[in-house]
Amino acid sequence: MMKTIACITLYCVLAATSFSHAGETSLTDSDIKTILRERIEVAKKAVGIVVGIVDEHGTRVVSCGRFERDGGREVDANTVFEIGSATKAFTCVLLQDMVERRKMKLDDPVAKYLPKSVKMPTRGGKEVTLLDLATHTSALPRMPDNFAPKDEHNPYADFTVAQMYACLSGCKLTRDIGAKYEYSNLGMGLLGHVLALKAGRSYETLVVERICRPLKMESTRIKLDAKLKARLAPGHTETGEPQANWDLPTLAGAGALRSTANDLLTFLSANLGLAKSSLTPTLRKSHVVRFRGAAPDLDLALGWHVLRKFGVEIIWHNGKTGGYVSFMGFDPAKRRGVAVLSNSANTVDDIGLHLLDSRYELPKIKPTEGRKVAEVDYSSYDAYAGRYEMAPNIFFTIRRDGGRLTAQLTGQHAMEIFPESKTEFFYKAVDAQITFVKNDKGEVIALILHQNGQHPAAMKVK
Repeated sequence: MMKTIACITLYCVLAATSFSHAGETSLTDSDIKTILRERIEVAKKAVGIVVGIVDEHGTRVVSCGRFERDGGREVDANTVFEIGSATKAFTCVLLQDMVERRKMKLDDPVAKYLPKSVKMPTRGGKEVTLLDLATHTSALPRMPDNFAPKDEHNPYADFTVAQMYACLSGCKLTRDIGAKYEYSNLGMGLLGHVLALKAGRSYETLVVERICRPLKMESTRIKLDAKLKARLAPGHTETGEPQANWDLPTLAGAGALRSTANDLLTFLSANLGLAKSSLTPTLRKSHVVRFRGAAPDLDLALGWHVLRKFGVEIIWHNGKTGGYVSFMGFDPAKRRGVAVLSNSANTVDDIGLHLLDSRYELPKIKPTEGRKVAEVDYSSYDAYAGRYEMAPNIFFTIRRDGGRLTAQLTGQHAMEIFPESKTEFFYKAVDAQITFVKNDKGEVIALILHQNGQHPAAMKVK
């Protein structure tokens, strides 16, 4: 339980969800179109959005918006988007497939599949296993400590395998392996890497051979041929400015895939057993909870988050790159799946959850007005990174991810915050601001949240 009214308010607003009494979702295509138009045309939070729904009655796709903010063709079911971290669900299906083939075991140490020259970190005599990577419980950091992109607009492009190996060999784990959930792009990227090493082929080839071809997903790839490039919607930032595509050659398993609403519906249909596939038993095994209590109402399966509220279980993953967001999730009891893709970087999680269960209500999103993003030295973000305690067991985690600064409340998704000055930042997804507080030595010691007329402080603890 949260101890203060301020924290309860923060939890609901920053989660972009609130609650009603009806659980069934019976929105018509026209209803969904209205939601998308409001998000795109009124709130100005997206350029184009495609929604796909699959259940026992079949599939349907509703789309709104365009390739470009100022025009271009309309997005549709076959438009290609970066899906970011939704890739992680595919990575863990590959892991389960390797287990089914008896090529790997979930409790195998990761070091078994790396070159002898790589010193995988250990703690307390325990080694990091493949399962630890798949459930974000490896104790590896979220990002490599030697991550220093030359191009902030395509930050993963120049991160090499040699750099990853150097990071692992020099890494000191700060908590026990398998004890705590902490989301790690490094860990999942490493998992994709060792799967590819064991299979003797590239990560993309493995995804195509083991998942895409059996399910006939012809538009889910990393490298796009001319036909797929022609269907790729350009990405946009939170404010609608053009954003370069991201490339993740080394950490591909963490977020490199591109896909379409039609392909993701095919993937969800196979996960739900709605379409006959030899892959369905493997997919279902990836849904089994492997780590409980990751956060309130949240458990972890293989690459999937398992959310339990209102007596309903939703299995899901989302994704975000510099210019795109994605959501895919399903209710196994109702045999209903939803995919949402957007070519701008503002979250669509709330739309996906609402379409799966209407008790996840849509927030009233206001356009960001009167606030301008200041030009700052991105290296200054390092001073703000850390954990800030707002209440017992309730923390703000501030992270630098290249040229972005994100804030994440315990149990919620990370959201980007934007500089208004050197110490003042604001959200674009919600009406809230953060001020960082420094002591007389210039050290960051706290943050203050400004929201709904309240200004609670959170002290930095590490």
